[in-house]
Amino acid sequence: MRKPSIGDQELALLQHIDESGAASVGEIAASFGEPRGLARSTVLTMMERLRGKGFLKRRQLRGMFRYSTVTGAGEAMRSAVGSFVEKTLSGSVSPFVAWMSERAEVSDDELAELEALVSQLQSRRKES
Repeated sequence: MRKPSIGDQELALLQHIDESGAASVGEIAASFGEPRGLARSTVLTMMERLRGKGFLKRRQLRGMFRYSTVTGAGEAMRSAVGSFVEKTLSGSVSPFVAWMSERAEVSDDELAELEALVSQLQSRRKES
C-alpha cells in the first residue's frame, strides 16, 4: 500500500529530521522552522501530519516526545516523485527525461546514476 503524498515543505522537513536524527518539536522548530519563519505550532502540525501519514514516529523520552523518520527521507522522495509523475505528467516520464536532456547542470555523478538506472530498467525488461 502506498503512503499518502506529501508536499514540498513536508518533504523538506522530513529530510531535515532524517539528517538530524531523533529530535523534539522544539529542536526542529529552532533548526528548521525559525530560519523559514515558521512558528513552533506550525512545525508541530507538520510533524504530526507526517506521523499520521506514516513517515514519522515518535517516542517519549524523559517526558518529551522525540520524532524520527520511519524509513528515511528516500522513501518519501520516491513517493513524491511518483505522485508528481502520476498526477502532473499523466504517468509518463518522457517530459521529465526531455527536461533533463536540456538541463546543462547534470553532473558526471548524476549522469552515471541515470545510466545505471536505464541499464537496470533494460535488465528488468529482458527478464520479463
